[in-house]
Amino acid sequence: MPSAAATGRGPAAAAGRMEEEDDEDGGRGAPGSTAVATSRHFVRCLYAVAFLDLFGVSMVVPLMNLHIKSLGASHTVAGIIGSLYGIMQLFSSTFVGCWSDIVGRRYSLLACILLSALGYFLLGASTTVFLFAISRVPVGIFKHTLSISKALLSDLVSERDRPLVMGRFNAASSVGFILGPVVGGYLTELEDGFYQTSFLCASIFLLNAGLVWMLPWSEENTGNRERQQGKEGTDSFSAKANHDLHLKSVTNGAMASNSLFQSPWIQVTTVLKRIKGIACSDLWDIFLVRLLMSVAILLYYSNFSLALEERFGLKPLFAGYLISYSSALGVVAGCLLGPITRLYQHNTYRILLHSSSLTCTLILLYASAQSIWMVILSSTFLAFSTTIGRTCIIDLELTIGGNEGSGTLLGVGQSVTSVGRILAPLLSGIAQEFSPCGPPSLGVGLALAAILIMNANKQKYCSHGNVKLKNQ
Repeated sequence: MPSAAATGRGPAAAAGRMEEEDDEDGGRGAPGSTAVATSRHFVRCLYAVAFLDLFGVSMVVPLMNLHIKSLGASHTVAGIIGSLYGIMQLFSSTFVGCWSDIVGRRYSLLACILLSALGYFLLGASTTVFLFAISRVPVGIFKHTLSISKALLSDLVSERDRPLVMGRFNAASSVGFILGPVVGGYLTELEDGFYQTSFLCASIFLLNAGLVWMLPWSEENTGNRERQQGKEGTDSFSAKANHDLHLKSVTNGAMASNSLFQSPWIQVTTVLKRIKGIACSDLWDIFLVRLLMSVAILLYYSNFSLALEERFGLKPLFAGYLISYSSALGVVAGCLLGPITRLYQHNTYRILLHSSSLTCTLILLYASAQSIWMVILSSTFLAFSTTIGRTCIIDLELTIGGNEGSGTLLGVGQSVTSVGRILAPLLSGIAQEFSPCGPPSLGVGLALAAILIMNANKQKYCSHGNVKLKNQ
C-alpha cells in the first residue's frame, strides 16, 4: 500500500513564508533549510504545471469553432457541442474535486492530465463532426487539472501564505493563456495546422503528466518534519501551524492510501456523502457571492467588441488588443497579491470586499463611459480587481469551509462558475435588446447584490479573519 506521501496529498510543507526570500543568514546550516528549498521547488513545479496547462489549451480553443465548421457542422450543432462541454464541466467538477480528496492529489491529477491528453489526441484525429464531439467528452469530464493543483497548493501551504501562492499560480497560468493563442495562430497557417496544434497540445499534457509524476512527493513529507523541528522554539506559531498542517496532511494522506484501493462503489458513495455535506453547510452565501461576481464580470466581456463598435465606432481588432492588455495586467496583479495581503494584514474578507466594490465601480464607469479613454481606464484597473477578487473568494471558501476537503470545495466553486457561464450569455442577450450598455449595467446590479450579501454576513467572515490574525 502506498505511503501517505505517495498519495499525492503530500504533506503540508509551507508553514512560514515559503515563497519569500530566506532570512538574512539564508537559512544556511539551519535545521529545515533543505525542507524550505524542497517546498519552493515543489510549488514552482506546480506553477510550471499551470503554465503548460493553459498554454496547451489556449493554442487549440480559439481554433475549434473554425475547425468544426470546416467539418460541415452548422452553427446550431457547433453551439450544442459547446454547450454539452460546459454542462459536463458543470457536473463533473464537483465530483472530480471530491474524488481527489478521497484517492489523493497525485493520482487524481495524473488521471485528469492523461485523460485530457487523450481528448486532445482524439481532437487531432477528428475528421468528422461525430469524432469531434467524442473528443470533447474526456476533456469535459476530466479537464480539472488547475482545480486539483489549487487544492494541492492549499494542502501544502499555510492559510497565511495561500493568497500569495494562489496569486502566483494564477499569474503563471495567465502567461500561458496569453502566449498560447499566438503559437496556435502561427501553427494553423501551416498545412493541417489544426491537427498539428491539437497533437502538440496533447503532447504538452503528456509532458505535464511526466512533470507531476516526478514531483518530490516523498521528500515533501521528510522536509515538512525537518522544517517543523527547525522552527520549534524559535517561532511558536509557525511550529504549531506546521504541526497542525502536518497532522491534517498525514491523516488525509492515510485516508487517500486506503481509499485508492476501495471499490468504485465505495468511492462513489463517499463522494456523494461529501457533496451532501457541502450542500447542507452554511457556505451558500460564499458560493452566491462567487456566482454573482462571475456573472457580473462575464456580462462586462459578453458584448465587449460589439459594444465598442456600436458606441465608439472601433473595430474588433482594438477590442482584441484591449483584452490582451487586460490579461497581461492580470498577471501583474497576481504577482502583487503578496504585498497587498500584507498591507491588509492577511484579512481576506476586507480584500474581497474592497476588490468587489472596485469591480462594481469600474463596470459602472465602463457602462457610462463617454470616451474610449474611460474604457481603457476601467479595463486597466478591472484587470487588477477581478484577479485579486478571484483569488480571495477561493481563499475565503477554503478558510470558512476548512472542515471540508479542499478538492470538494474548489470543485463546487468551479461548478458555481460554470453556472455563471451558462447564465451570462442568456442574460446578456436579453439586456442587449434594450441597449449596448445593458449587459454591463446588469453586471453592476449583480455586483452590488454580492457586496450587500458580504456586508450582511460581515460578522461571519470577520470571526474567521480574527481567529486567523490572532493565531499569527
